[in-house]
Amino acid sequence: MVRLRRHKVGYVVLLAVAFVLAMIAGYTALGRQIDADAYDWMFRLRPQPPPATESALLAIDDASLNQLGGIRKIRAMLAEGLERISLVSPKVVAIDLTLVEAGEPEDDRRLEAAMRKTPGLVLAAEMLPGGGGWQEPWEAFRRTAAAVGHVHAAPDELDGINREIPLEKISGRTRHWALSLEAYRLSRGGLRIVESPGEMRVGDMVIPAAREDSRSIFIRYLPSGPDGVPGIPRVSVRDLLRDSSAAERLRGRAVFVGVTAQSAARDRLMTPVASLLPMPGVEIHAHAFETLRTGRFLTSAPNLSVVLACALLVAAAGAMFAFVSGWPAYVLGAALLLAAHAAPFIMFGADTVFPFTAPVSAAWLSVVGAASYQHFVVRRRLVKTEAERARYQQAVHFVTHEMRTPLTAIQGSSELMSRYNLSDDKRKQIAGLIHSESRRLAKMVETFLNVERLSAGQMELRREPFSAPEIVAACAERARPLAEKKQIRLQVGEVVDQTLVGDRELMEYAVYNLINNAIKYSPSETEVTVTGHRQSGLFRLTVRDEGIGMDENEIKNLFQKFYRTRRAIASGESGTGIGLSIVEQIVTHHGGRIEVESEPGKGSRFTLVLPATVTAGTGGREV
Repeated sequence: MVRLRRHKVGYVVLLAVAFVLAMIAGYTALGRQIDADAYDWMFRLRPQPPPATESALLAIDDASLNQLGGIRKIRAMLAEGLERISLVSPKVVAIDLTLVEAGEPEDDRRLEAAMRKTPGLVLAAEMLPGGGGWQEPWEAFRRTAAAVGHVHAAPDELDGINREIPLEKISGRTRHWALSLEAYRLSRGGLRIVESPGEMRVGDMVIPAAREDSRSIFIRYLPSGPDGVPGIPRVSVRDLLRDSSAAERLRGRAVFVGVTAQSAARDRLMTPVASLLPMPGVEIHAHAFETLRTGRFLTSAPNLSVVLACALLVAAAGAMFAFVSGWPAYVLGAALLLAAHAAPFIMFGADTVFPFTAPVSAAWLSVVGAASYQHFVVRRRLVKTEAERARYQQAVHFVTHEMRTPLTAIQGSSELMSRYNLSDDKRKQIAGLIHSESRRLAKMVETFLNVERLSAGQMELRREPFSAPEIVAACAERARPLAEKKQIRLQVGEVVDQTLVGDRELMEYAVYNLINNAIKYSPSETEVTVTGHRQSGLFRLTVRDEGIGMDENEIKNLFQKFYRTRRAIASGESGTGIGLSIVEQIVTHHGGRIEVESEPGKGSRFTLVLPATVTAGTGGREV
């Protein structure tokens, strides 16, 4: 129950970390740049259909400057251009030139007169660097204008691409609306702008521009028409002055006047639809005007909705891999990833700008994290199950192998007592045998269980002193009947008087198993010798036989569970191959090791190397 609770807590913590990392990724510079690139891609993928535009450009292009006198004659060009277009009754004329000083008197007088004849004139103002005031139009020109609008765009600080325009700019106590907004307002009969903290109204049109964001709106840039014709119609000043019919293309339109020449325009900016050639500022203002005119605005998704969407994606991924397993879970995970990638595009189609980085990061981190977590947890459970099954098989083999002899003795003795009319002495003798074999059987069971608990880390070794010579003598005495039956000489040589510390019963099992194996796999008329001595602070107990022996490859696998050498199998002796694996576990938990020397046909030497003065380690913990 505790492990299950820990598993659930760990899973929830993993998903929470995925959520937090996704939100952090969305606010990093890289995340914001990815969001911006995704916006541009979606914008180009789903462009606006080329509409019947209401605005037009009167462009002071390179040809106009080259042929009409250059920058020095720009006021003269502008005056003559206004004179021409005033004859075709434009709705409004917005001049994207900051005419802050007096110029040539004759040019200024002509320009002022042309401005007075121009209906709905909007002049440009520019904020000083650092917001320290305004560059306002020259007073003589200012008096002719119906409104003054600022000419600032809002290029992204990360990549310089202009996606938005602030409809409001404030410096000190002076505020100016955007040039495009003033042009739109005047083109609708000079309607009043009504403000609230989250939006603005111009007549019946609601502009979703919040005060906290400088009343910024996304610009719906119009795509170019067929054959690369710009989305906003344009007439150059040169064509307007040379061809009287060119003015008709500006009739009844909102005309934006400005410099488009690459050599003179200082406000060219990159846009989502002009990534190779920067767009002149006057054209950006015209696109902003068209955005206001159509009334179809792109709005940013609220931060809370982004957070909730990311949380929902993480929760969905967690639920998928918690309640569904196998390939269906991975199919659902792939579907969730697809939904996270498609959501910003779908929302963009509904005029909502939804960030890309945060939800996609949330989906990927949660799906990969949940899938990995569940995979490794299931894998760990499978490994644990396999280990438990292996231990169960080992127990079965141990029972059949180690307990066969005492069970046979008990069964045979009880059968004799029940079948024959035995004397009292014989009955006592057989009863004593049954009792001793029963105790031996119980001791075997306890030994096996102790080894299993040690392997699982569920018990500590006993820490009691015991005599090495006594253990050797007891094990040799138990094994002597088998040695005599096979006509093998069992010799106990010199065993130094060494006191060891640890579990006597487990160590006795280990020593007996080595002696028993030496006798079992030795031919008749050979010798098995047991000796023990100290060397370099270690006690070395050696069991040597003259049996079948082993080669180097067999020695490497000797202590694997259920492994038996080819010669052991060919000998006809019964066995399961688990005895030596148990011996190794016992010796290892006592802080020792087993050394094996052997040669095929010449016998083997097994040496238990144990600490002579150091207390045995625990090898596990009490639970």
